[in-house]
Amino acid sequence: MENQQEKELSHEELMAKKEEMMNFYTEALPYLKVQHEYEDLLFKIDQARFNRTNIQMQYAMLMEQLKNAENETEPRYKEATEEK
Repeated sequence: MENQQEKELSHEELMAKKEEMMNFYTEALPYLKVQHEYEDLLFKIDQARFNRTNIQMQYAMLMEQLKNAENETEPRYKEATEEK
């Protein structure tokens, strides 16, 4: 059995192989373009979900900080008003 890489192709065989490859890739292009569009949309959806979740997390952290700040100042306010 002869190794395919060792076999030298004639000019006609080489041209036929190139034509076959060109047809294969040309036929695959529409499918690859659709797949690219699909993957791009998935990426945009994931990015939007991440951004939305990130904003929700930042809002929750801000609310927690405000709650903690209110809890810290509330006893001081009561102490100050009770002393008078």
